[in-house]
Amino acid sequence: MAVHVVIDGYNLIRQSATLSAQEELSLELGRDALLERLRQYKRVRSHRITVVFDAANKPLLAEEQSQHKGIRMIYSGQGETADTVIKRICQNEGEKVLLVTTDRELASYAEARGSVAIDSEDFEVRMEMALYVDAKGVEEGDEEERWHPDKGTRKKGPAKRLSKKERRRRDKWQKV
Repeated sequence: MAVHVVIDGYNLIRQSATLSAQEELSLELGRDALLERLRQYKRVRSHRITVVFDAANKPLLAEEQSQHKGIRMIYSGQGETADTVIKRICQNEGEKVLLVTTDRELASYAEARGSVAIDSEDFEVRMEMALYVDAKGVEEGDEEERWHPDKGTRKKGPAKRLSKKERRRRDKWQKV
C-alpha cells in the first residue's frame, strides 16, 4: 500500500529550529525552505506528499491547491482551517495517510480513522536521516540485517507479537 504523507505545514515549520528561523524572516521563506527539504526527501523516498497550510494571511474564498516540484500544497479556504482540510483527507483516505503534526487532537482524529500520526520533530529527524543516508550511499538496515555467528536461531522465549494496530503503525513508520 502506498503511503500518503500529509503534513500540517505551519506546525512542522514552527517545530523545526532551522525552518522556524527562516519563518521569522518571512512566512514565505519558511514555506519555501520546507518545500525544498520535502522535494529532496521526495527524491529519496517517492512517497506522495501533501502539505496543508492555513490561508489566514491570504483570505481565499475557496480552498486553493497547487503543485510545487512534485509536492502538493493546499491552502485552506475562507472559514476553514488547515486542521479541517487534514481531517477531510484522513476521512477520505484513511489507512493510506501518514499524518505529520504535533497537534494531539488532530493526531487522535486521524488515528481513529485508521491513519498513522507521527510527531513533527520525529518526522524531521527521519527526513534528515534519509537525506544523509542518500548522500553517503549507505543502506539504513545494513548493520542490523547482517548475520552474526554468536546469534543462533534458537528461540529465547515466548513470542511477543505486537497488536495489528501497532504492527501497521511500525510498518508505515519504517517506510518514512
